[in-house]
Amino acid sequence: MQLIIEPGRTEKNYWKDLWRYRELFYILAWRDVKVRYKQTVIGALWSIIRPLLTMLVFTIIFSRIAKLPTDGTIPYSILVYAAMLPWQFFSTALTESSNSLVTNSSLISKVYFPRLIIPASAVIASFVDFLISFIILFALMIYYHYMPPLQILLLPVFLIFVFLTSFSLGLYLTAVNVKYRDFRYIIPFIVQFGLYVSPVGFSSNVIPTKWRLLYDLNPMVGVIDGFRWCICGDRFTQQTLISMGFSLVITLVTLIFGIYYFRKTEKTFADII
Repeated sequence: MQLIIEPGRTEKNYWKDLWRYRELFYILAWRDVKVRYKQTVIGALWSIIRPLLTMLVFTIIFSRIAKLPTDGTIPYSILVYAAMLPWQFFSTALTESSNSLVTNSSLISKVYFPRLIIPASAVIASFVDFLISFIILFALMIYYHYMPPLQILLLPVFLIFVFLTSFSLGLYLTAVNVKYRDFRYIIPFIVQFGLYVSPVGFSSNVIPTKWRLLYDLNPMVGVIDGFRWCICGDRFTQQTLISMGFSLVITLVTLIFGIYYFRKTEKTFADII
């Protein structure tokens, strides 16, 4: 077999290499899943306990103490949990993908492959947590005798939406994290802050009109409202459409910028890491 090295050939075939190295993508994703649940005391139950406890706290604070209204007759627990599902997926995927290059430093410094595979596999591995957490949603529906609307069949569309949102931000953060190692301490704060400015414990309808534009700049607003529309049957208003439109545009712009910055800095990963 004859190997010809040409200048610029790697750049030209980069996107083809993503498909050629798809088996490595599967291996890394499966490895991340096994590492997460191997030799653990709680194991997969943590994917259920974390959103369940958060739902209980938010339900008590926002429903019982703050007396925030729900839309129609939807139980507040289901309203909160419908938002916890995409938020947990986003927060887990963002945290894992932003640290993915640093945790795979030995692999990056030894072998060539498209580095884009690493943060992508970290996001896919977080999907397992989402599926496990989804079990509680069905349990809540049975407990409250709640029948979901027909638009729940469109839930995979918004699942792709939250995947792109977490992946786009993760691409940029993981590239920055390689160069500035102290940046990893900022990421938990971003996730924690985002939980309170996103409509997880409350409905977007309680936000005053004068703050809606600033509020809709958060890309997770449209994603969470979309999940609630599918699961809770919220009214699909013009404001809901605007929020989803804002979220989609911001996500696509962030994805393009994230890929550009990632590819721009990718050549230096092996030297810096």
